[in-house]
This record gives sequence, structure tokens and C-alpha cells, in this order.
Amino acid sequence: MLVISMVNQDLRDRLVARVLEQSAKAGGELERSCWMVVHEYHHGVMPTEYDIREIDEDLYLAVLAASRQTQQ
Repeated sequence: MLVISMVNQDLRDRLVARVLEQSAKAGGELERSCWMVVHEYHHGVMPTEYDIREIDEDLYLAVLAASRQTQQ
């Protein structure tokens, strides 16, 4: 997959671990948890309820794909 190869695998793996932990606490909301973790990585803080700041979409997609693979 092209997106995954463009993202540092070590970073992706660390974020995936956080996403899976967050998702387990949030009742399995994988996409939302992924967005929150990538947002925190990108901006240094967790998002607020109506936070519309942009995140790195390639990183988000790579982390989401890897999270889904890990869950299977």
C-alpha cells in the first residue's frame, strides 16, 4: 500500500498502539480514536469537541489502515 510506505513505520506503529488503546476505552470507535491520536501527535494536544484544525491525512490513513489490520 502506497500510503503506508510514505509514513515512518516506527511512528505509525507507536500511533497504532495508542489508537487501539484509545479505541478500547471508547467502545471500539476506531476512526474517531485514530483522528484523536493523530491530532494529538500533530498539534501536541487532544482535540476539543469541535476542533477543526487539519491533520496529516496521509498519516491518518496509514494509521487507520494499520489499526484495522491489527484488529483482525
